[in-house]
Amino acid sequence: MADIDIGKRYWLAKPAFQNLLDALRELGYQVVGPTIRDEAIIYGPIERVAELPIGWWDDQEGGRYRLRQAPTDAWFEFVVGPQSLKHYTFPPRQTVLEGNQQADGQWKLTAIKPESPPTAILGVRACDLAALVIQDRVFLGSQYRDESFAARRERLFLVAANCQRAAPTCFCKSMNCGPRVTQAFDMALTEGADGFVVEVGSAAGAAVAERLPLKLASQSQVTQVEQRLAALIEQMSQGSESQTSAEPDSAHHNGCRSQRQLDTAGLRDLLFGNLNHPHWDEVASRCLSCGNCTMVCPTCFCSTVEEVPLLDDSQVLRERVWASCFTSEHSYMASGVVRQTTRSRYRQWLTHKLAGWIDQFGVSGCVGCGRCITWCPVGIDITAEVAALRSPQEIDRSNGHE
Repeated sequence: MADIDIGKRYWLAKPAFQNLLDALRELGYQVVGPTIRDEAIIYGPIERVAELPIGWWDDQEGGRYRLRQAPTDAWFEFVVGPQSLKHYTFPPRQTVLEGNQQADGQWKLTAIKPESPPTAILGVRACDLAALVIQDRVFLGSQYRDESFAARRERLFLVAANCQRAAPTCFCKSMNCGPRVTQAFDMALTEGADGFVVEVGSAAGAAVAERLPLKLASQSQVTQVEQRLAALIEQMSQGSESQTSAEPDSAHHNGCRSQRQLDTAGLRDLLFGNLNHPHWDEVASRCLSCGNCTMVCPTCFCSTVEEVPLLDDSQVLRERVWASCFTSEHSYMASGVVRQTTRSRYRQWLTHKLAGWIDQFGVSGCVGCGRCITWCPVGIDITAEVAALRSPQEIDRSNGHE
């Protein structure tokens, strides 16, 4: 199909979806998409539609993640797994410098340019696109441009998928980051019963769309997907209860319990104004300082540098690796460790994420994906901790959930 217009809506039938994967590979992209591995939905190389987690749901709560067969045969009704786009733009470990000892005993140092093949990532959600835009500000938005991030970022092709359901841990609506995809995508898919409404968001997206058997979406097709998306937005706005249903077109078919909310009104001043609040001691008594929340967060960007020598000392690699503000060495200075307690480390993480980022980058560092709640071993809930700082009385740790 030729003459693709950015902003118009097209229809791609599910039996023709393989054409999208094939077109991306023909254009030189390494195709990555959601797939099941190690009992979780994570990103991995895919070649066939059958490799997608079709008909699977993820049950998520504080400290809990489980997969189960869904009551529908939808393709993208799972929510978000432990990985985000950060793994592809700011990988957990990368070599930045290589030192090799020469025959005369001198060392030759070589800066390592990132290997960044063109990569198409399928099924990206609105919260992760919002996180990518935030990381653009961090790595590209100042005089301290990160060339490694830039090289990977520029070679991404992003096929977004509008959410079909929300986990109880999701609160992207509170952060104005979802569930509808609105930014940073090349193509966006909204799933219907037998196909997808396709929106093209860039010239690169149009070049791919021209290779697909698309037709203009009918009004009934658009209405079908919009009604489901509107029902999800309403659910997340109200924090309402929804019941599990086997009917794929039910307005409340996502099986969620009550929805989390985060009140962002005056949040920066609330956190900076309560640095000595006694509640920090309460959350510190439960926090393990494991750093899981920072590892799964799609916006956290702390890193450190390690020197990795060969056993014969003939070569040494300098590697940049993810770091966490929950470790004691993260705040080490000439005078010693600055943040010596779990209380101070958790406070640093939460106040920086929700307050300090606003001063540094003009935006909150949280997109409401809920990963930090799901993957915290003890189920610490960022929305509940903020609510506790607002309230003079201690609140229920479950934030209204069973």
